[in-house]
Amino acid sequence: MTQLGYQASHEQFPPDVLLQKVQKAEEAGFEAVLSSDHIQPWSENQGNSGFAWSWLGAAMQATRIPFGVVTVPGYRYHSAILAQAVATLETMFPGRFFLTLGSGEALNEHVVGTGWPDKSMRNETLKESAKVMRRLWRGETVTHHGSISVDQAKLYIPLSDVPDIIGAALSESTAHWLGSWADGLITTARPLDDLKKIIEAFQSGGGEGKRLILKADLSYHPDYEQALQGAYDQWRFTLLSNTLAEELKTTELFDEMGDQVSMETVKKSVKVSDDLQEFNEWIRELASLGFEKIILHNVNREQDQFIDAFGAHVLPELERAL
Repeated sequence: MTQLGYQASHEQFPPDVLLQKVQKAEEAGFEAVLSSDHIQPWSENQGNSGFAWSWLGAAMQATRIPFGVVTVPGYRYHSAILAQAVATLETMFPGRFFLTLGSGEALNEHVVGTGWPDKSMRNETLKESAKVMRRLWRGETVTHHGSISVDQAKLYIPLSDVPDIIGAALSESTAHWLGSWADGLITTARPLDDLKKIIEAFQSGGGEGKRLILKADLSYHPDYEQALQGAYDQWRFTLLSNTLAEELKTTELFDEMGDQVSMETVKKSVKVSDDLQEFNEWIRELASLGFEKIILHNVNREQDQFIDAFGAHVLPELERAL
């Protein structure tokens, strides 16, 4: 069965408000939460950026459903420290935490002042970090020198199992590469044929039978024009080309470049609708590709309205169908 989850967007809401949203989402029937991990929002208009890791501990204590995070090792977080953070959550909330790792964006990672490498170097750092983290979770004392450096690191948090590492990919080439070493794939919703190609690339690279997670951006409002305007207002900054989005360092630059994103681009990238049945059919199509979790991100700011409507009219029908 496919679990339907709720996206906790730290860029859009302060952490105390976001905690209330995930509690409300759980009560409405959402079965998982995926947390972003930003130090800066995409836009000044979003205006928030709580620290995901302290928030995760509070949110998981306040709920009973699984939580995951999309994060980046090697820059803001040394791999040993990230491994310690994961092991701590795994110990406190056994079986409820899932980890997704990506190669990152300059917006968040440049702040440590070590420079922002190209994509090939970032991929190397990602893969080395995953290897180091797995060794630490197995209880090894780790010394490693490569794209990251580790000196006699050891975790004193015993784990019965090594946590899975779900790799993030937005392209077929990255998905294929992840298939050889990651325990699963997380990607974003797009036209069904394009999404199939991402999955096939991951599986042909060695990911056959591994975990699949999807983040699906949508904008719901009973008034279609408000749904569209809400998506444009809050999420157009994220719809730049992957290469450009990974390189911009400030919210001011995202605001400047985001003004060049058209309403048509938003329509193509975000599922915008005032029709709950249309969302039902869309999610069923996505689920048919074999995702264990589909994380629904209502990108406009009307979260309570979204949670109430989907809890009453979408989740129950999908629970029966999936």
